[in-house]
Amino acid sequence: MLTAAEFLSATERLQVERAIGEAEQRTSGEIRVHFEDHIEDDVLDHAAFIFEELGMHRTRDRNGVLIYISVADRWVAVIGDKAINEAVPQGFWNDVVGVLKLHFAASRRADGLAEAVHMVGAKLQAFFPLRSDDSNELSNTITYSQR
Repeated sequence: MLTAAEFLSATERLQVERAIGEAEQRTSGEIRVHFEDHIEDDVLDHAAFIFEELGMHRTRDRNGVLIYISVADRWVAVIGDKAINEAVPQGFWNDVVGVLKLHFAASRRADGLAEAVHMVGAKLQAFFPLRSDDSNELSNTITYSQR
C-alpha cells in the first residue's frame, strides 16, 4: 500500500510546491498541503488538528487554507481559517475536493494537486486579494505525518 511519503515523487513534490508559490502570488491567503498515512478520526476534525499543529492559525489575516490527504484512507479535506470561514458560503471547497478525487482516481496525483492549489488561489483572490505589504508567512513545502 502507498504511504504518504510515496504519494508524490520528488519531481511531483516540486511541481505542487511551485503551484503553491504561483497561487499565492494572486492572494494574501496562505496555502499548505499535508499528507498522512492513515487516521482514525473524522477527516475534517483531523485536518483541523493538523491546521493548528502546522501553526496555520497564526497568519496575520487568518486566511490560510489546508489541503489535507490521508493516503491509505483515500480521504481528502480542504479547510480554511477563521476569516475565510466568515467570508465564504458553506460548501465553498467542494469543487476543489471534487477535482482532487477525480485526478487521484485517474492516478494524476501531482496534476490534481497543482490544479486544486491553483483553484484555491483563484477562489481566495476574490475575497483576499494580494496586498502590497504581503509576505509569505507559511512555508510552501509539503508536510507529512506518519500515524
